[in-house]
Amino acid sequence: MDAQLLADELAEQVVTTARTATGDSLRSVTYFTRSDFEQLYLREDLQRDADLDTFVGHEWRGFRDTRNAYRESELGEYRFTVRAFENGYLLRVTGDRAGVLITTDGLQVQSYEEIADAIEKMLGEDPTRE
Repeated sequence: MDAQLLADELAEQVVTTARTATGDSLRSVTYFTRSDFEQLYLREDLQRDADLDTFVGHEWRGFRDTRNAYRESELGEYRFTVRAFENGYLLRVTGDRAGVLITTDGLQVQSYEEIADAIEKMLGEDPTRE
């Protein structure tokens, strides 16, 4: 996690989009690629002790496995994942080269879809992609 992965403007856009859609429910925002990650936001009441290296690696593999498993599904193309945990929720939006993990307190499912739509668009427009 040595170099900045996203331009400041795009990083700010991602965080602002997540913050606008979730309000005080936003816990964290992490941008990641196949080889690196950058935590863009962490709510001040949370500790910076999460093992993001392992977490991001698992989510990248999970994206590939999920996308491949459902490639021919009648449900259509895979778009995003929402995971429920005891203390919050995780939204994973991933493209072929990069993704964003957003953790929140509880939200309506429609809110996750709106955030995913906006993040997918930003990832598609990111000129710094690997």
